[in-house]
Amino acid sequence: MALRRSKHRKNRPSQKFIHFLNLLYWVLAVAAVLAAVGVIGYYSGYNDGLDESAYMLQQERNRADDLESRLKQITIKSASHEYDDQPSSVKKPPKGPKRTVLKSVKKPKLAIIIDDVSFRHDVENIKALGLTLTMSFLPPSARHPDSAKLAAKESFYMVHVPMEAQNYKGEEPVTLHADDSKEKIEAYVSRLRELFPKAKYFNNHTGSKFTADEDAMNKLMYALNSEHIRFIDSRTTSKTKVPVVMKNLGLPYVARDVFLDHDPEVEAIKKQIKRAIRIAKKHGSAIAIGHPHRKTLQALRESKELFDDVDLIQIDDYY
Repeated sequence: MALRRSKHRKNRPSQKFIHFLNLLYWVLAVAAVLAAVGVIGYYSGYNDGLDESAYMLQQERNRADDLESRLKQITIKSASHEYDDQPSSVKKPPKGPKRTVLKSVKKPKLAIIIDDVSFRHDVENIKALGLTLTMSFLPPSARHPDSAKLAAKESFYMVHVPMEAQNYKGEEPVTLHADDSKEKIEAYVSRLRELFPKAKYFNNHTGSKFTADEDAMNKLMYALNSEHIRFIDSRTTSKTKVPVVMKNLGLPYVARDVFLDHDPEVEAIKKQIKRAIRIAKKHGSAIAIGHPHRKTLQALRESKELFDDVDLIQIDDYY
C-alpha cells in the first residue's frame, strides 16, 4: 500500500504584508532623503552665514585700512597760527569763555567744528570717521580753488572767514582787516553768501587783531545780520571784543571752549577731547575746534567710545 506524501506548505508572507513593507521602505527612504537635504541646507546656510560675516568683517577692515591710508597722506600741522597773539613760549591757546555750571538730566551736547576744510581729501577723511562733525570751509583761493564747490555738495557747513591777526605772515589772499570800511566788509560778506548760499554760521580764521577791535566787529556783525548769518567766536585772542558786541546787539555770545590740536600729537589731542567732554558735562554743552590734520582725525577715530557720554551735534543744533 503506497503511502501518501503529506504536503508541507511554506510560510509565505501575505500580499498585504508585502505591500506594507514596501510602503514602509519608501517612507523611510523619503525621510532619509529629506533629512539629508535638511542637513545639507543647514550647513549650506551656516556656511553662507559665515561667508557673509567674513565679508562684512573684511569690508570693515578695508574701510579702516582705507582711512588709515588717507590719514598717512596728510601733513602734520600745528594750529598755533590761529592764536598768534600769544608769546612764542606759550603753547596754550586763549581760554574759552566763562560759563555757568548747568545741572541737567539731559545728555550733554558737544559740537566739534573742523576748520580749514579746503580740499576733497579733507571732506572724504572727515566723513570717513562716521562722526557728527561740522565742517568749516575756507573761501576759495588760488591754493584751494574748489572749497566752495565741495561745500555745495554738503547739506550743512560753516564758512571759516579769514580775519587779520596780530603777527601772522601767512594770511589768506582775501582777509578782512580791522581798518576795512563798512562797505568793504559788507561787499565781502555778500560775496561769501554767493559762494556759500547754504551757510548760516561763520567763524573766524586767525583774527586775533580783527576780533579784538570792537569797531571792526560791529561792522562785521551788521553785515552778517543783514544776511541772517550767525557768528561763532573761535577765540583766537583773550582780548576778543565779540562778547561786548554781542551783548550790545542783544545777541547770544557763542564761542569755542576747547582747541583740540594746538599740540598736534595724538595723545595730547585725546586729552583735549576728554576736556571738551568734561566741559559739556559740567555746562550742558561745549564747542571744540580742530583741523583736518592726520593726527587730529586719528585721535577722533580712536576716541569714538568717549563720545557715548555726550550727544555729538552739528552747530545748528547748538543754537
